[in-house]
Order: sequence, then structure tokens, then C-alpha cells
Amino acid sequence: MSRPTLHPAALTQAAAHWHALQRQGDVSPAQQRAFLDWLLVSPEHLREYLAISETAGALGEALRAMPDDLDVLLATPVPRSADDNVVQLPVRGATATAPPQRRRRRLPGLAAAAALVMAVGIGTPMAWPRTSHYVAAHGQPQQIRLSDDSLVHLDADSELSVRMSLFARRVELERGQASFVVAPGRRPFAVHAGGLKVTDIGTTFDVSLQREQARIAVSEGRVQVRGDSGRGRLLADLWAGKVAQVDYRDQRVQILDEDAASMTAWWQGRVVFRDEPLRDVADRFNRRNTQRLRVSDDAGMLRITGNLRADDLGSLRAFLDQQPALQTSQQGGLIDVRMRTPGFDAVKKNSSK
Repeated sequence: MSRPTLHPAALTQAAAHWHALQRQGDVSPAQQRAFLDWLLVSPEHLREYLAISETAGALGEALRAMPDDLDVLLATPVPRSADDNVVQLPVRGATATAPPQRRRRRLPGLAAAAALVMAVGIGTPMAWPRTSHYVAAHGQPQQIRLSDDSLVHLDADSELSVRMSLFARRVELERGQASFVVAPGRRPFAVHAGGLKVTDIGTTFDVSLQREQARIAVSEGRVQVRGDSGRGRLLADLWAGKVAQVDYRDQRVQILDEDAASMTAWWQGRVVFRDEPLRDVADRFNRRNTQRLRVSDDAGMLRITGNLRADDLGSLRAFLDQQPALQTSQQGGLIDVRMRTPGFDAVKKNSSK
């Protein structure tokens, strides 16, 4: 008994569908059985699936060197009629005479790559770029498991968008701080934040948007930091134990050393700060607490070092009061921090009697 065979275009579309589903990795047992049944229908099915896999692999390697804005190009709607999926092409008139042209050399595999993109785009909606938006509310940090199995630690008062597509994994950190434990995969993983593009090379790293600079810390593996314009110049090549502080205005870079435990301490609710401006430290505490610190401009420039629980404002205030140059006072839900004035200790002592 002969088994039914698919039209070549339908076969390519089916093979692209199964390949995209397998690449996403979230395949149920029922889907896996259906895939194996389809694969065993005919040797043509196996050959077409292998051809799609080979083409996708070659195309993916080539696209690694291209801007990930390619996904935006692929996702741009193409004008089409309301009742079909056929893209209208210009028709050359029967009597029109085209000027002689040199025949261009065709790139190997171009037709197969185009067939893959069309088959995936039309026949497999799940493979088109998908964007998810995440917001961690005040005092409520989150852990997020992405569709590629990467893990994101999103700090309170932070926000990001994730765009997963066939060729790339793109994250936009819009505000706050996030750490990324990146799952291995052939698709590049890039974080865009503060005018920078941070490209993962198999790693765990942290990105924080501070007042005047972005801070990128690598606790495992390696990342490259570039300007987020076109291909962007390379600003830093970081590996485990390295931190880059990149100024927003001129993208000036300072490289520091830091141990991995300090980089990830905020996952466990601690704030570790080493020679950091007080105003940036205050911002980190303010994300986690209802009671807030209000720091004067001059006091905010003072650099401090410490390691405290994020929810222990009592210890933080005691720590600040120990600093010779600082004084604190409380007004309702605010802890005011300013530079110490002459005679403050005597006033404070008398007011406590």
C-alpha cells in the first residue's frame, strides 16, 4: 500500500514547521510522537527535514555576524490581499522589452534559505518573533524563566522586554537591574540597555542602569559590550570577575575587579557596595522598601563601602550615622541624608534627652 506524498512546497513547509518546533525545545510527548510518525512516512520527509536543518544551521552561523535588526526586517508585514497568503509580484508586460543585463551570480543556498523563511513565516506562526514584557513592582523582585530556558533575576522597580525569534534572543532592559543566566543555544543572546549592546558568550552576567552610567558585571563566562548603534564599536570584553562601568554621555569605560558572590548577592536580598556613590546605593535600597532614603546632592556624591540586608533600613541608618561626613534625620516615611553640619552632634545629643 503506497503512502500519501506531499506536494514539494507543502513538504518544505511541514519540514520547516517541525524544525522550528524542535529548535524551540518545548515539545510535548504527543508532539514528539507526531513528529516521528511524520518523519517515518517516507524517505522524502527525512531528506527534506535534514535539508532544512542544514540550511538553517548555515544561515544561523552567517547571521551571527549581522545586526539583530534583521528580525525586525523579517517581521515587517508585507502587503497582501485580505483572503490569501500570496505576495503579489510585479508582472512584466508581454510586449515590454527589458534592457540587457549582466546575469548575477546566485549565492549558494539562497533559494533554500528563502524557502525556509517563507515556509516558517507563512506556515508556522509560532516561529515569528514573539515579544514578552515583564515588570517587577516596587519591593517585589522576580525570577523569570524564558522560553529558551534562560533565567532572569529582575530587581524591584525594574522593567524589560524579551524578543525571541528564529535567529536571535534580544532583551531590552528599560529601567532598573537584571541578571541573566543564559541557556546555551545557537541563537545569539543580547541585552540592549542605556545605549549599549551586551552580547553573551555562554555566561551569567548582570546589567544595572544607574543614574549616570550602566554597570555590567560578569560572574561566569564572558560578554562583549558594544555601542548600540549599527555594529557598534567594542567597548569592553569582560570575563568572570570583571565589571565595566560605562558612562552614558561619552561611553567612557572603567574596568573593575569584583568577586562573583558580591555580584549575585542581591538575588538573596543583600546590597553590596564598594566605593560607590551614596545616591546609587540609596536607589538600590529604595527599590526594596516602602520607607525611602532622600539624599542631598552633595551627600549623594560621597563614595561608601558596605554589605547590608536590603530590607534592614535600621542597620543602614546606623551605618550612615557612623560616617564622619554624614548625618541622618527621619521625617515620616523619609530618611533624609545630608552632609554633617557643625554642631550637629551636640544638637542631636540634646534632642535625645
